[in-house]
Amino acid sequence: MAKKNFETSLQKLEQITDELEEGELSLEESLKKFQEGINLVNFCNSKLDEARTKVDLLIQQNDSLSTVPFNEEKNEH
Repeated sequence: MAKKNFETSLQKLEQITDELEEGELSLEESLKKFQEGINLVNFCNSKLDEARTKVDLLIQQNDSLSTVPFNEEKNEH
């Protein structure tokens, strides 16, 4: 199995979403897919948090730049 990373996890999450939306899975299989999706969302959120922290650290290394909090509301358009 390939190493789990953000891109492959996001792709798998999209696949699970499609499968659940089709509505052709049994209840038991749907619950398994839903749980797997929750785990993938948590993993992706963790990776995004790590990336934000790294960006903040890189910006702080240069005294002439300052960090600006990531504002998710602006990206929801």
